[in-house]
Amino acid sequence: MKKVLLFFTIALYLMNPAKAQDPHFSQFFASPLTLNPAFTGLFSGDFRVSGNYRSQWRSISTPFTTGTAAVDFQILKNVISYTDIWGVGVMAMYDRTGGGALTSTYLSFSTAYHKGLDPEGNHTLAIGLQATYVSKRLDQTKLVFENQIDNDGYNPAIPSGETFVNPTISYLDPNIGILYNGLVGEASNIYAGASFYHITQPTETFMAKNNNRLTARYTAHGGGSFPVNGSNRIHVSALYMKQSTASEVAFGGAYGFNLNGDDDNPTTFYLGSWYRLKDAINPYVGLEINGFQMGLSYDMNVSSLKPASNYRGGVELSLIYIRKRNDGNKYRTLCPRF
Repeated sequence: MKKVLLFFTIALYLMNPAKAQDPHFSQFFASPLTLNPAFTGLFSGDFRVSGNYRSQWRSISTPFTTGTAAVDFQILKNVISYTDIWGVGVMAMYDRTGGGALTSTYLSFSTAYHKGLDPEGNHTLAIGLQATYVSKRLDQTKLVFENQIDNDGYNPAIPSGETFVNPTISYLDPNIGILYNGLVGEASNIYAGASFYHITQPTETFMAKNNNRLTARYTAHGGGSFPVNGSNRIHVSALYMKQSTASEVAFGGAYGFNLNGDDDNPTTFYLGSWYRLKDAINPYVGLEINGFQMGLSYDMNVSSLKPASNYRGGVELSLIYIRKRNDGNKYRTLCPRF
């Protein structure tokens, strides 16, 4: 019975996209261009390639899946100030929900300018802009409606009584963000930012009415990293996100074990956990080696859905590759990692 109730919850999500929450990741710290466009270009290297994959609710129904692929880099390095960074990037994302009933694809272009606040460039303030082309497709054959339930259960031969005028919709969606990043002492880093998504609140509806607007999403986030026991580090981060009546608070951290003792090119094993308030515990393990940083986490559901989910939520993978810089110490700011 609990699984049936969850199915109808999913159906309501599909029928009310303007009130739904955007796709997002438990490893928000490993998906910079979905968290805040002001992260564009903020890394120590020539370019950054990143990807994320999430599969959720497999234990209850057909899983919801979300994936991204992104690349960003810095431009005009020899033109702008020594302490500044100008980044540009592109990201593709897909989101598949309700057994494939709703498929969403996103193509984003972002840019951010990081202005140095001190002569060494150890403190920066950035503003980022992002333009996203969104396309969503609804497959009515994969939906079940109340009218199709008879005494024997679901009967696909019964008409649903629903009419979708626009089974495919698309629109342009602008986003903006700000970010402070700074070096504390000789080896500690802190950062804090905020982002505002769906500035124009575009119309999003599959029905005849066109008055459903996509609700704006507000995000505030921050974190830092601090050296402990020589070459090891503690990384912490937190997130607050709100969209319409849905809100999320997440916080946690990871301990990084430097396995080779090399601060310039470390091999680091990460072990930690994040907690999404009233929803899930997210244990995390990761490995950084030769410019690659890989992460694996699992949502252990502790919300009111736990009787149906049996504490199981979703598995999530992340991969970031940064090609290391070969031009000395031009950018000395300790860039965020979590």
